[in-house]
Formats: sequence, C-alpha cells, structure tokens
Amino acid sequence: MFLRKLVTATAFVGLMSTASFAADCGPEGQSIRVLASDFPAIHAVAGRADSNCGAGAEEFAVNHTTEARQIMNAALTPNPSEYSSVILANSTLTQLMNDGLVRPLNDLVEKYKDNIKPNQLITIDGNVMAVAFMANSQHLFSRKDILDQAGVDGIPATYEEVLDALEKIRAAGIMEHPLVMNLKTGWNIAEIFNMIYLGHGGEFFVPGSAEPSINNEQGLATLAVMKALVDYAHPDHLTHASNETQGLWEAGDAALGIMWGSRGAPILDDEGSSEEVTSNTVLSAAPTVAGGSVPSATLWWDGISIATNVSDDEAEATFAALVSALTPDMVAANNDDAVWLLEGFKPGPAAAGVAETARGGAKPYPMIPQMGLLHNALGAELADFLKGDESAEKALADIEAAYRTSAKEAGFLK
Repeated sequence: MFLRKLVTATAFVGLMSTASFAADCGPEGQSIRVLASDFPAIHAVAGRADSNCGAGAEEFAVNHTTEARQIMNAALTPNPSEYSSVILANSTLTQLMNDGLVRPLNDLVEKYKDNIKPNQLITIDGNVMAVAFMANSQHLFSRKDILDQAGVDGIPATYEEVLDALEKIRAAGIMEHPLVMNLKTGWNIAEIFNMIYLGHGGEFFVPGSAEPSINNEQGLATLAVMKALVDYAHPDHLTHASNETQGLWEAGDAALGIMWGSRGAPILDDEGSSEEVTSNTVLSAAPTVAGGSVPSATLWWDGISIATNVSDDEAEATFAALVSALTPDMVAANNDDAVWLLEGFKPGPAAAGVAETARGGAKPYPMIPQMGLLHNALGAELADFLKGDESAEKALADIEAAYRTSAKEAGFLK
C-alpha cells in the first residue's frame, strides 16, 4: 500500500523570530469552537486567543477535556461539525486525517504567516495539516533525596538502573510502591509499550508495508521490562493517567516516575505539593534500555488543526484567533508550562527532561495512517499480560491479530 510521506521541519529546534503585534482576528461574528486536552500549556494558548479575538466572535468556546482523543472523530463528523478546531498531536492528526475531518491550511498559513515560521508547519504530501506550538515527551522524574536515602548513586539513566534503584528503595523500607507511570488501560499503556519498544530498536511495521512487526525479540524484551516495572508501581496502576500520576508525585507517594514533560511545571511549582517534594524533584531524559543509546521515548508536538466541516469564514476566524496567541508575550507569561516552539522561550528546570530526551535522539511518534490501529490494539490487549493472565507470546500474537482485523476493515491490509 502507499504510505503518506511525512515532510516536516524538525519542530524541536529553531524558534520564531517575529515581534509582538496587534492580533489579526480574521472575519468577525463567527463561531469559534475548540476541542482540546486539559493541561496548562493548552489553557494558555486558548486563553490568549480568547483574550485577543473573543470579543469580535459570535461565540468563543473551548472544551478542555481528558477525553478529547476519544470524542474528536465523532464530534467533527457532522456537517457542520461540533468544533471548528481541535488542538491535537502526532497521533491524533492521523486519526482525523484518516477520516478526512481536518482541512489543509496552506492558504491560511500564507495569509497569517507573520505569526508562523516554517519549523512549526506539519506538512504531509505538500499540505500543511497543523501548526505546532509546543514539544512534549514522557521522561524520567526523580526524587533525589529518596535516591540518596536508598544509597542510589546519581539519577538513573537506563531502565536497568531504574529497576535497581526501585529495588533499593523498597529494600530500605522507604516505599513499597515507589514508581508511577501512565499505565491506564487503553491509550496510555500502549504508549508505554511504544516507548520501550523503540528504545530496544524495534520497528512497528515491516518496512514499506502495513504488516505489523512487534511479535519478535524486541517485543518480548519490551514486555519483560514492563512486567518488571509494574511490580514496583502502585497497585491500581492500570487506572493511572497523567492526573493520577501527578497527584501521587505531588503527595510524596513516589520516588521515580515516567511522566509527560508538560507535567513538569505544575509539579515543580508551589501549588498542591510540599517544599520537600518540589525541591528534590529532578527532571531528566527518558531512560535508555538494553544497552541502547537512544532514550526510550517518543517525541510529540501539539498544534492547531481546523475542521473540514465548517464554513470557510469560521475556519479562518478560528485559525486567526489561535495563531494570534502564539506570541512572545504569551510565552513570557507561561514560559514554564511547555517546551514552546516559539520566540521568547527560555528553557528552565521544567523543560530539562524533554530537552534532554530530544537531544538524545528519541524518535518522533510515527505519523503513518495505520499506527492508530496498532496503538488501539496494544491498548486493548496489554492489560491481561500485565495482570498475569496470559503469556508475553500470547499477548503479542493477540495484538497483531487484533490489528490485522482492524487494518483489513480500514483497507490497509488485504
């Protein structure tokens, strides 16, 4: 089958160089309706867009929800769609593109180019499909005081060192469950597999095809690492996504964590935690594994897309409002909320883990149409293995079988 070629400037280096300017909000009297995830950086962008352009719109509504990924396709399918924009990321762009639910932005980018630079453009087959504004990745969070107390020498750099540190913490009687990870059944557990599998040098598909390629030595090694890690995780780890892991960390109930870089700023601030926790939290690169040199992570961007099933005026007003927020002033007011791909960003402690992971050569999350189907199959099948209800070999076979079924239905496989 033909796989779309992704042509995108590396959005993790190179920043904008424009100055602040009065917002150009496009056509007035339009309905601007945004679906977005629920974390501080996206609140900052949407809030600034509302401040800039909300007064001239018929309505300016933003739905910040942890369920954005689950509802976006259904919400954009009607004509007109429920939302005029989705703030999305690598995987969710392809999820929407597969159903033709987001429109090319070439004309809008050209019209509002004063606030956009090439490094932000996510271009597929010659069409700009999204404008990125921040980078993200999961990486290691460490409590240096607890590591010192357990006799661990320095911050772990490999998963083998992570497991060694976890055992020392438990053996010292400091914490029985010192690890937090985003292992919620579904998307989150699948992403942990993806990260560790890439760290082992794995390939998700047979090159040049949509045939799955995870039932192999790297896949088995990945599951072995995951099984070893969950022995140290909180008992209800299969219900833990970002809000839960952040809460456990801020409460002082974890010593090592694999969490999103976008959680760094709220964890390091002076709200919801204690001086003991915040002053001893260190953010570093995602660990390597099995002697590899590349961090076990996927690099992500978050950015702006525009729905297909809205009027051209609504599309333009929505795009203009959102890109009006991508200014140095917005960055200055929210510097530590993200690794911004915008002028004025000054990396601080909250950005250290994402920056180190990117510098270490971590791979971007695959932006190929069938990846979402494999991700869904992983999310549906991995929990039984981690609960001890089936073998690693059966889990991988079940994942590939589930993927093949959905890939045939979608036309990726015959």
